[in-house]
Amino acid sequence: MPELPEVEALKGFLTDHLVGHEVVRVLPVAVSVLKTYDPPLSALEGHTVNGVERHGKFLDLATEGGPHLVTHLARAGWLHWRERLPDGPPRPGRGPLALRVALETGAGFDLTEAGTQKRLAVYVVDDPQQVPGIARLGPDPLADAFDEAAFAALLFGERRQLKGALRDQSLIAGVGNAYSDEILHAAKMSPFKLASSLTPEETATLYSALRDTLTAAVARSHGIAAGKLKAEKKSALRVHGRTGEPCPVCGDTIREVSFRDSSLQYCPTCQTGGKPLADRRMSRLLR
Repeated sequence: MPELPEVEALKGFLTDHLVGHEVVRVLPVAVSVLKTYDPPLSALEGHTVNGVERHGKFLDLATEGGPHLVTHLARAGWLHWRERLPDGPPRPGRGPLALRVALETGAGFDLTEAGTQKRLAVYVVDDPQQVPGIARLGPDPLADAFDEAAFAALLFGERRQLKGALRDQSLIAGVGNAYSDEILHAAKMSPFKLASSLTPEETATLYSALRDTLTAAVARSHGIAAGKLKAEKKSALRVHGRTGEPCPVCGDTIREVSFRDSSLQYCPTCQTGGKPLADRRMSRLLR
């Protein structure tokens, strides 16, 4: 799933390629991705893009005198830039193409979604706050106002485990499954540690890991073309998606805990005092 760093990079890429250009056609291919109907998609046509913003993991294209096109790429969605779009409208079918946006230059982009779980979401709104997921967002962890005191206040009394707390978009906007693993590895903390149990020193350590991990990921992604962002993200991850590989810090084997629809990765030596965490899903399978 694209998270804060990748969506921030897409924001920069689209700012360079979209701002100042007119939207001439918006072509829905998979109607299921449309989560709003008023204003219609056609309300974007004839308007010039005058800004691109990021709200957590949401991408927001603003038009001059027209509505906003807001997208959440979910787990398997992506944006593909085309210097020259194919002639003629796309054909509806079983392919991954969900939406096409064409500019007056002949360039534009496609929104696609792989797999069978269709969660890609597109909204056309007059105000981004009309998107429920944006209205619920917590603070952006890279905002200037998000200092250590603000982070500590968010975690005060938080009874959830750190992994779940970091992924909660209403608590902190933009962090997902991959970067929560990376942040906890950098902080040398167990994903199952209760947020409310952190000492002031541990809170400071986790805050630094959060900011440093995301800042470094944004810097790596800056200027990279949209089509190469996924590969860049994967190549830079230290523990997430690397089950069975050696930890780049201590050399221990990276372990995994599986859940119904996701998994987490961690290093026992760096994060849990050398003790593997219980994998409840595997335990049930072995009974």
